[in-house]
Order: sequence, then structure tokens, then C-alpha cells
Amino acid sequence: MPNYSKVDHVIFDLDGLLLDTETFYMNTAVEICQSFGKTFTYQLREKVMGLPGPDNARCIVEMLQLPVSPEEYYALQKQKNKKLFATANLMPGAERLVRHLHSHGIPIAVATSSSEESVNVKLTKHRELFSLFHHIVTASSDPEVKRGKPNPDIFLVCASRFPDKPNPEKCLVFEDAPNGVKAARAAGMQVVMVPDESISEESKRPATLVLRTLEDFKPELFGLPAYTPTCVRRCE
Repeated sequence: MPNYSKVDHVIFDLDGLLLDTETFYMNTAVEICQSFGKTFTYQLREKVMGLPGPDNARCIVEMLQLPVSPEEYYALQKQKNKKLFATANLMPGAERLVRHLHSHGIPIAVATSSSEESVNVKLTKHRELFSLFHHIVTASSDPEVKRGKPNPDIFLVCASRFPDKPNPEKCLVFEDAPNGVKAARAAGMQVVMVPDESISEESKRPATLVLRTLEDFKPELFGLPAYTPTCVRRCE
């Protein structure tokens, strides 16, 4: 069995990891690109997943040579997704893990490439759960995050906002996107990847651990409090 290092702080990505929103992004991108006679493929999706909105839009426009500016594409994307975001459901195992860590006093935070405006809509149905996080860093609107994923900035900023400012090696990141995994590793953090089925094996390799779902995570592997039978019955 691999030897994982003990951690005492946990940082979560949001889209596709805690909230089931990646389908919204995929369907919207397919729709917009089709309107210009272009095809948004899973391969392209893998390249842009986890990027801040403006960077995501720029990459799609440039790679597919769409007849709009990145700013125009981004505006279209936001318009189409806004109503969908309010309906976002939690990913399997997300609530159980968040409540478990919080109940044991493990500091937890969110580091997302989304903007603060977008996050506020996505949390419509889940405000009580997300109130358990110490803070949420929104890369697309946070002035301290100079560069988006796959650069390490967002995770380093997120770690610095815990009161005790832990060293990166004491932080465990949960991610679903290849760019997020690269960012976490560049920040010097271990990262548990929970990718969807379309992600290539090559993109999974940098992750410390790859899981099918958050339901499969064993906290004790990283020195965190283990689930108890009582918690399993209460939380599932």
C-alpha cells in the first residue's frame, strides 16, 4: 500500500467534486460551439476543465477558432449557466465527508476557479453545508489569485487564509480536473483525484490517489479521523 503523508487541513475544489455542475458546463459548451458549426469534444473539455472562466473561454475560442471574442463567449456561457447553477446537486459522498471532517475539527476550505457571483448561485440549495467551511477562495474574482489553475496560486492563497497558515505539505486537496491536480501538486500538496469516466489515464497520473467517488475515500490513509459505524449510519 502506498505511504501517504499525514495532513491536518483539507481543501476542496467545487465544480464536479462537491457539486454536480460539470454537466452544465459541458452541455453549454456543446450548445454554443454547435451554434458556430464547431464540435466541443471530450478531449477539449479535459484541457479546459478547472480553468478560471475567462481562461476557459479563451482556450475554447482559440482552439476551435470561433468567430467571437473570448469575452463574448464567456458572457454567453454565464448567461446560459446561471439558471442551471441554482439547481446543482451534491456529488455522492460530498456531504458525508464535509460533515465528518468538520465534526472532528479538521479545518476545511474551498478553492474554486469560479467567480464569487457564480458560487453564490451554485450554493443556493446548500448554504448550511457550505457554512461549515472556514473560507472559500474564488479565483476568477479574487485579486490575490494572480494566475489560475494549473498554476499553484489558488491553493497557496487558500492555505494562507487558515488562521494557523499551514505548510503546503500539511494540506490535502480534493480535485476532479487535471488542471486542478497539476495546481495542487505544483503547490506542494497531496491531491486526491475523483475524475469522471472521460478523463484519460495520463491525466490521472500526477494525482496522489485516484478514486471513483468521494464515497470511497478512507480518511485514515492521510492521518485524518476515520469514519465510525455510527457516522456511516447517520450520514448515509
